[in-house]
Amino acid sequence: MGVNGPAVWVRVEGKGNFLNSGSLKEFAQEMVNRGYREFVVDLEHCAMMDSTFMGTLAAVALRLREIGQGHLHVVHCGPRSRDLLSGLGLDQIFDIQSNGAAAPECEEVKNHADAEAKKKETTVTMLEAHEALCNAAPENLSRFKDVLEYLKQDLHQTTTGK
Repeated sequence: MGVNGPAVWVRVEGKGNFLNSGSLKEFAQEMVNRGYREFVVDLEHCAMMDSTFMGTLAAVALRLREIGQGHLHVVHCGPRSRDLLSGLGLDQIFDIQSNGAAAPECEEVKNHADAEAKKKETTVTMLEAHEALCNAAPENLSRFKDVLEYLKQDLHQTTTGK
């Protein structure tokens, strides 16, 4: 993750999943707070994505839409990843390209995210990501109804200690 000129670049190495979604969420929030509005996510070396990760991308794109400026661009997106993103209606809220410029040398930006995210933070990220998927395309609610219910119950148990 880094910055090159006006754009924030994120290169996904390996898996884009619930384990690194919290870090992505915090990084994107910090970059938006610093005034960045263009985000490029490079999936060239991404082996797979889970729904939490895709929902986190959706949340970033929806936040930019809410602000009224900026875009999220996904580059080097293979056919499988494109099918996953399009199947969730995310091609309606951000650009998806099978090619694109390689991630440039970027200025390192210190990421304050704790590498070992606490269970509650991870659950909140997963819940917000799945809610974003449902906000992006209402038909996703039927796909993720059980996941949302489970995460809400899990979060309630974590918060109340029951």
